[in-house]
Amino acid sequence: MASWLIIFGLVASMDTIALCNVCTMMDTVCEFFLEVDHRLTMMRNGDLVYPKDGKIYKYDVTDTSNAIPVNVEDVITADGWENPRLTGAVNGKMPGPPIIVYEGQIVIVHVTNKLINEGLTIHWHGLFQKGTPWMDGVPFVTQCPILPGQTFTYRFRAEPKGTHWYHSHLGTQRTIGIFGALIIRERKYHKEDEHIMSITDYNHDMDPLLSYIKDKYGLYQGRTPLTPSKSIDGTEFDKIQFHSGLINGRGRFYDPETGNHNGAPLEVFNVYQGRSYRFRVIGAGSMLAFRISVDHHSILLVASDGHDLEAVKVESFIINPGESFDFILVANQAVSNYWIRAHTLEIDKNHRTEAILRYHGAPIVEPTTSRMTCSASSRCLVANCPYLLYPPSHYTDCLTFNDLRGAPWNKPPPRFDGIYFEEHFLNFGIPGKNPASVNGKVFKSPTVSALTQPTEGIFSCDEATCGEDRVCTCTHSIDITYGNVVQLVFTNMGLGKGQPHPIHLHGHSFYVMKMGYGRYDNLTAKFIGENLDVNCRGNINRDESYCNKATWSDLSWLHGNVPGLKFERPPLKDTLIVPSGGYAVVRFRADNPGLWLMHCHMEVHHIEGMSLILNESLPLVPTPPYGFPVCRNFS
Repeated sequence: MASWLIIFGLVASMDTIALCNVCTMMDTVCEFFLEVDHRLTMMRNGDLVYPKDGKIYKYDVTDTSNAIPVNVEDVITADGWENPRLTGAVNGKMPGPPIIVYEGQIVIVHVTNKLINEGLTIHWHGLFQKGTPWMDGVPFVTQCPILPGQTFTYRFRAEPKGTHWYHSHLGTQRTIGIFGALIIRERKYHKEDEHIMSITDYNHDMDPLLSYIKDKYGLYQGRTPLTPSKSIDGTEFDKIQFHSGLINGRGRFYDPETGNHNGAPLEVFNVYQGRSYRFRVIGAGSMLAFRISVDHHSILLVASDGHDLEAVKVESFIINPGESFDFILVANQAVSNYWIRAHTLEIDKNHRTEAILRYHGAPIVEPTTSRMTCSASSRCLVANCPYLLYPPSHYTDCLTFNDLRGAPWNKPPPRFDGIYFEEHFLNFGIPGKNPASVNGKVFKSPTVSALTQPTEGIFSCDEATCGEDRVCTCTHSIDITYGNVVQLVFTNMGLGKGQPHPIHLHGHSFYVMKMGYGRYDNLTAKFIGENLDVNCRGNINRDESYCNKATWSDLSWLHGNVPGLKFERPPLKDTLIVPSGGYAVVRFRADNPGLWLMHCHMEVHHIEGMSLILNESLPLVPTPPYGFPVCRNFS
C-alpha cells in the first residue's frame, strides 16, 4: 500500500472494478483505482445509439413510441452527435468517477494507463502537495509520464478542504474527457445535500489535439477561414470551433442555422422542495467561460477553488477553465422542472448548454421555464466578470472577483515586513504572430522529471535572446525564496493582450489583493484602453510593447506599497482570471518547497507555452521515495 513505484500490470486483472471505494469520515487511508482508456461516444456494447426527445435508442429502432430506451448511464453521450467520436474515459466514464474524501486523510490512487499510444499523468488540481511535491502530476516537471500499460501509485494528504478536481496534465487529454471531481470534505456532519456539476466546451468533429493544430496553422470552414468570436467588451476569443457545452458529460447540439437541437439527454439534478443544496461547479473546459444561472432560483455563492467566501446572492456567475465555485440553492419553488443554463460569453452565438433541476414529484418532462428578464426595476447581478460592465440596455451589474471577500474565518494574508519580500511581474500574452508566452518566454518542457532529476534536460533562458520586445523559447522559471512573502503581479497588456486568461498556480493558493481593469466606454461597454497603473516599458507605444519587463508606473508602489491592497478578508484562489488590459496582484508565503507550474488554463495557450515554473527552494525539497521512476532524453 505504501509503494510509490511504477508497477507493471498491478491492476491489469481488475477489469471488474468500475467505481472507486467509498471513503468514510473515520478512515485514515482511502484507496482508489483509476483506469484510463479511450472510448467512443454514442456506443453501447458495440451498438450505435441515437438521441430523440431526451432519450437514446439503439440504431435499428424505428418506432421510439413503443421501444424501451437505452439506459443513458451505459453510454458516453456527449452532445448526442450520432457519428461516434473518440474520447477519453476514467473507469469507463466521461467525466471520471468523483473521488470524495475527508480533510487530512491519506489518499492512495493507483492510475493505470490503458491508452494505446500516449503517456499520461494525473494532476490533483487545487491540492498543495505539501511534503509530496513529486505527486503533483505534471509531466517532465514533477514526474515522468506513465507509459501505456503502466500503473503509477499516487499517495498524498487530502488538503485543503473544498471542491477540487483531478485531470490529465499531458497535451490535450484533459479535454478529451480524462478528468473528474476531487471533493475534500471537512470532518464534520454536513447538513446540506450536494451535487457535483462539471462544465466543458465540446467539438464533435475534431478532438482537442486536431483543434489545437488547426488553430495554430489555419482553421477553415471549407475554403473560408474562420474568424474569431467576440466578447461583449470587444475582445476576441481563439478560433477554436465550439459545437456544444457539456454538463457532467451530457449536452445537446444546437444547429446554428435553425436553432433546433438534436434531443440528446441532459444531466438531471434531483431536489426535494424545501431543502438546501450545495452545488460544486468545476470549470473543466478547454477555452471558453460560461455564465451559469438557474431559472426562478437565486444563487448564493459561498466558495471558490475550495476557499470560503463571504456569501453573496447573484442571478448568475461566470466560471472559467480551471476554476471552481460552490453555491447554495434553496429549493423553494413549486414542484416542477427548471432549466439550469450555461451560456458562453460570446456575442451573436447560440453557444450554450443546459441541465434540468427536477423537484421530487415533478413529471419526467423537460422544463418550460424562462430565464430571468433583467430590467430597470429588477437588475441582474453577475459574479466573476472578466470586464467591468455591461451596456446600459442589459440592466446587468458586474461583480468582479476583486469585489468579493473571503469568509471571516479565513486566515489573514501575509504582510510585507520590510525584509523577507519579493515581487515579480508576469505578463501573459500572445504578441503578434508569436506563440503564447509569459514575459515573452515560450515555455519549453524539460525532457526529464525536473524536480527529481534537476541537473538534466533543462533548457535555460538566455537573456541575450530574450529580453524586451522579443520572444524566446526556454524552460522559463523564476526562483522564490523559502519563507518570503511572494507578491506576483499578473498582467495582460501590450501587444499580446486580447482576451482574459485564467492563470492557475500549482502548490499554493494565493490571496487576491487587488485587481486593476482596463478602461471601457460607459455606453457601449467596449474596451478602449489599458490600465495605466502598470508601465510596460519597451516600445514607447504601449500597445506595441511586448510588456516583458513591466513595473509600476509609480515606482513608489514597489516593495509592497501598492495602494488599495485588500488586507481585510481578501479572497483566496488558485486560478484567477486576468482581464485583458488589466492586472491582478496576488500574494502568498513561500512555505512549500518544490517546482510549481504556473500556466494559463486555456488548453491551447498552455500547450503553446504560456507557462513557467516557480522554483521554490529546490534544495529544501524532500528526497523522493526510494525507487521513484526516472526517465532519460535519448540524445
